[in-house]
Amino acid sequence: MKTMHLVHTISVIFLFLISFNHVSTTTIMMVNKCTHPVWPGIQPSAGRRVIARGGFKLPAKKSYTLFLPPAWSGRLWGRVGCSFDSSGRGKCATGDCGGSLFCNGAGGTPPATLAEITLTADQDFYDVSLVDGYNLPLSITPSKGTGKCSYAGCVSDLNVICPVGLQVRSRDKQRVVACKSACSAFNSPRFCCTGRYGNPKTCRPTVYSSIFKVACPRASSYAYDDPTSITTCTGANYLLTFCPHH
Repeated sequence: MKTMHLVHTISVIFLFLISFNHVSTTTIMMVNKCTHPVWPGIQPSAGRRVIARGGFKLPAKKSYTLFLPPAWSGRLWGRVGCSFDSSGRGKCATGDCGGSLFCNGAGGTPPATLAEITLTADQDFYDVSLVDGYNLPLSITPSKGTGKCSYAGCVSDLNVICPVGLQVRSRDKQRVVACKSACSAFNSPRFCCTGRYGNPKTCRPTVYSSIFKVACPRASSYAYDDPTSITTCTGANYLLTFCPHH
């Protein structure tokens, strides 16, 4: 009887730990609504854990759920036009992270639409950023959280309206596959918010960042964009969607 009681006690503790862990773990469900595969890239902030080896293939119309450790922060983006061999070596047309299927802590090569998230004990901070340019539509939607918990994203196809000076074209030059930020295209202090432009008062919107902002008002368009581009929520799980309107 003692053995049975011990087994029962262990089972109850195990179930409690599972339920406790479930409550305390934040999830990001990544959904690919594009008509083509996307290879998500995941880069943790300094000192944070690499999740899912930093990257994988997500076929069209499929989803994948990430479990984030407490106090995790980092950025997520979609790589497009990728080809990898059996060892995971290759490259992507946009968002490439050093020619590897598994980014393993490396960031993506701009331009790429970024989702950024920081988890804290009190609340989460998240946004969609075009500061490093744009390659595909992306949105973040929280669920079951408390606070403002608003939607963030860039659902417009900026490649269609990308100014010539910012365009990244496909290998055959037939189409625009990404849109650079003005900073990476022209590398000037005014566009990069550096030097004497390195503060919110002197670094103002430009004609280029304004194009991004008008098309995607719920995304940050340059380094000192309106703080309302960063949204907050407490105790939520998140849905990250590639090509949300497809």
